[in-house]
Amino acid sequence: MPADFSFLAERSAMCFADSAKDARPLILVAPDALESKLASLPQAQAEFVRAQGFGAAAGSVALLPGASGVEGALLGLGDAQARERTRFTLSLAATALPEGAWQLQGDLTPDALHDAALGWLLAGYRFARYAPDAAPKARLVCPDGLDRARLEAMAAGEAFSRDLINTPASDMGPDELEAATRLLAKRHNAQVSTISGDDLLAQNFPMIHAVGRASPRTPRLIDLRWGESGPTLTLVGKGVCFDTGGLNLKPGASMGLMKKDMGGAATVLGLAHMIMQTGAKLRLRVLIPAVENSVSGDSFRPGDILTSRKGLSVEVNNTDAEGRLVLADALALADEESPDLLICMATLTGAARVALGPDLPPFYTDDDALATALSNAAQAAGDPLWRMPFWAPYEPKIEPGIADLDNAPSGGMAGSITAALFLRRFVTRTPRFAHFDIYGWQPAPAPARPKGGVGQGARAILTALPEVLL
Repeated sequence: MPADFSFLAERSAMCFADSAKDARPLILVAPDALESKLASLPQAQAEFVRAQGFGAAAGSVALLPGASGVEGALLGLGDAQARERTRFTLSLAATALPEGAWQLQGDLTPDALHDAALGWLLAGYRFARYAPDAAPKARLVCPDGLDRARLEAMAAGEAFSRDLINTPASDMGPDELEAATRLLAKRHNAQVSTISGDDLLAQNFPMIHAVGRASPRTPRLIDLRWGESGPTLTLVGKGVCFDTGGLNLKPGASMGLMKKDMGGAATVLGLAHMIMQTGAKLRLRVLIPAVENSVSGDSFRPGDILTSRKGLSVEVNNTDAEGRLVLADALALADEESPDLLICMATLTGAARVALGPDLPPFYTDDDALATALSNAAQAAGDPLWRMPFWAPYEPKIEPGIADLDNAPSGGMAGSITAALFLRRFVTRTPRFAHFDIYGWQPAPAPARPKGGVGQGARAILTALPEVLL
């Protein structure tokens, strides 16, 4: 039965108000300016605000009554510490305000204004495929000076990523991930080709085939291309649609979130939407090795030695370190074209979470200029990243002696770094390469980020592209 992707259609919640006409004022106020602001209001409104206990905490809202109902609202900015500790706090107003159009009033820096507008759009996301969940109906008038189309492209791309990650593996296997990619391609007049099943062996993708062959859901390599001129950008995303751990079976508690193990694929697809929707002048390629790491008599085994597309032999010391195997074949293919920029995104290691937590994904690159551009863009886009090193002294850890490489070095230390070093071995021709070890999941609700799937790094990459590529 064909997959139903009607839930991936863009929703009205992911856009701004169509017009400023009849928009009510949303007045920004800091705690230290609250009393002076109240003094400027009609007495009845000021008393009503005080009765609500409003103290201008970050993201808090106080409605202002008028003769015909609510005629405006105050929106708290919070103190400096609150603004530093929490992203997108002003987006809380999106769910607290009544239906209708709202227009910000008050002074914000350009970066803060961008965060407020983007956060409002992101707060409109709801995953309602399996149960109804009404999106907020308050709409923001896009503030002057901001690129509305670009902000909406960012929000729609993020919604696409979240939808893909949130969909359980029962409805998001390799076939469905390919269908979602084709849906995206059709929208943007891109081309998609796929190599699947035993054709992976015939066309020299042995590690993708080895990881996916145990599942009745056919493994494949999905290849999307878009754009006819400009510099070349290739995105590679890990598409492990469910990860049991293989014969090194995960315990149940560790398996519960493994529908998100295709978060790298979901994120590069969301980023691809942002790039294509904004009409970036480049040639884009997206490669997704899509597999399910299952258990059967045909499972690849601990101790197996696989020969990769690159020709490097890999000793399998843990079948639960499968992501780097499928990525290696995809990266080798990408590297054969030597694109101007090659980016890999994957929910790859628990070590990255131990080091930096769920909210701050590390990235790796040998290019200092690229690293600086990504770090600056992460700050500007409200999409945090942290550079980690390709630490050469750890290279011996991934060299087992019996083969060229070890997919799971013993000892358990520096796991994110050794995984990144493993992937770098498959990129030898491309001048600029970056690997992102993302989490792809929001463990608890936060402003503009409900609990569930989340894209990480995509907006930062999009923001950095003009400096590093265009």
